[in-house]
Amino acid sequence: MARYILSRLLGLVFVLIAVSMITFFLTRMAPGDPFAAGERQLPAATQAARAAKYGFDQPLWRQYLNYVDSAVHGDFGVPFQSPTTTVLGLIRDTWPITLKIGLLTIGIAYPVGIALGFLAAIHRNQPLDYFLTFGASLGLVLPNFVVAVWLILLFSVKLDWLPTGGWGKPQHYVLPVLAYALAPMALVARYTRTSLVDTLGADYVRTARAKGIGERRVLIWHVARNALIPFVTVMLPEIPNILTGSIFIEQTFRIPGLGRFFVTSTFTRDYPMIMALVLLVAIVWGVMYLLTDILYTLLDPRIRL
Repeated sequence: MARYILSRLLGLVFVLIAVSMITFFLTRMAPGDPFAAGERQLPAATQAARAAKYGFDQPLWRQYLNYVDSAVHGDFGVPFQSPTTTVLGLIRDTWPITLKIGLLTIGIAYPVGIALGFLAAIHRNQPLDYFLTFGASLGLVLPNFVVAVWLILLFSVKLDWLPTGGWGKPQHYVLPVLAYALAPMALVARYTRTSLVDTLGADYVRTARAKGIGERRVLIWHVARNALIPFVTVMLPEIPNILTGSIFIEQTFRIPGLGRFFVTSTFTRDYPMIMALVLLVAIVWGVMYLLTDILYTLLDPRIRL
């Protein structure tokens, strides 16, 4: 196990190198100037001074090597849109806020989604199954910003129970988490139901019931454990998407998190911020896939790494 984990972590290093190269050269090849002042053309001397300051006057391969050298030493540069701080400082200040929303979302969406999927699978082809399946499909197709607006209109405008946005108080968590959790909850419910229905029809489940084993024990020890393997394959990789934030949720509820920088850094050609965010997502994805492989062995001892 230790050797496998070490090899996967080493492979993650090569993945990060490849991702950094692709991202670096694609951003530089994209049209646009990160320092363009609207439609007004800056003087040539000003453009040359800025290019020299950030090393843009050097060949691309030299710029990339300089970036890698600085990143290895913990310097990811200064974001163009916030020049008074550093990229790491900006991430350090904003990502914890996004993580709080993401962790609460996972803590609600996954358990509730699993429970709803169990109910739908146990009552398959019955009215409860149809109702839950329809609700899950509706949750998947509704954009989270639309759900956010509806929640604001109901709980903030009409009922006046919760604030329309902001950050810093416990009540500020409620509406963003509910809006953010709907789609993952629906996805978990659908995959849980599908996986359980397939497992409920397996031969070993019929054999367990024929031996007189109680239904609860059959569901817990024979059905749920085996149904979790395809569930883990699909659902764990969704966690990085949740933990890195949603631009729509954070903008709608005025949350000062990390998600909005994924979009604004692209529009403003903020090269240092784009590089750091892409590498951050790549690291989170790599670690999550590693945890997924390890969890396989715990769910099914026949799987060997």
